[in-house]
Amino acid sequence: MNQVILKQKEQKEIENRKNESSIVYDTKKLNLWYGNTHALKDIDLPVQERSVTAIIGPSGCGKSTYIKTLNRMVEMNPEVRTTGKVHYRGRNIFDSSYPAEELRTRVGMVFQKPNPFPKSIFDNVVYGPKIHGITDKKILQKIVEKSLRGAAIWDEVKDRLKENAYSLSGGQQQRLCIARCLAVEPDVILMDEPTSALDPKSTLKVEELIQELKQNYSIIIVTHNMQQAARISDKTAFFLNGEVIEYDETDKIFSNPVDKRTEDYITGRFG
Repeated sequence: MNQVILKQKEQKEIENRKNESSIVYDTKKLNLWYGNTHALKDIDLPVQERSVTAIIGPSGCGKSTYIKTLNRMVEMNPEVRTTGKVHYRGRNIFDSSYPAEELRTRVGMVFQKPNPFPKSIFDNVVYGPKIHGITDKKILQKIVEKSLRGAAIWDEVKDRLKENAYSLSGGQQQRLCIARCLAVEPDVILMDEPTSALDPKSTLKVEELIQELKQNYSIIIVTHNMQQAARISDKTAFFLNGEVIEYDETDKIFSNPVDKRTEDYITGRFG
């Protein structure tokens, strides 16, 4: 009997170590203030790699602030002050020895509205690699094709690479922005309501793309769309008034939430 218990304990320890090794981001007691406004309160949130984590909650609850903390974009606001820790692959991103630029090469961002540069499709994709010193035309051409294929838009634009990116539709522009993100080979992709400005057909294409991308990337997505969160995410965190109210497997959050506030939000009683 004792041997059985020991084996069970050993198995559990192995599983725990495996889970810990697959955490790409681990937030511990994160607090953030905009001036006197306490926007994030004691956030504890581990994020698994090669998965989709959805952040849901009503407007003004801290969702976008949280993901902008993950790549330190919030620091662009001089009134921002933080306490606590955010570990990216075991390293505290707030450590003074960790340059924000280095972090952002590993953590890409896709915004709510498509924001292509006023350049050609080709130049949009190679913008990041060129900044990182890649100038060989053959290498850049390979990066462009690989990135556009990765963003599921290559077949639509392969004969239009010299055209201005603004000639693309909204949905195509958003996938171009995803390709531009992929071109610098990030580890994590942050998405702040990436389909809110798109029509249903374009939204579906981006959702399908997210499902493909999670095979190679860790994706954290802010969304107001409950159906979208349920469709595409593996885990879901419900934010309310700057706090994480509940965080669990997406199926459990939507079928059997523990907290009454979570149930009220996902069933439309408020928010």
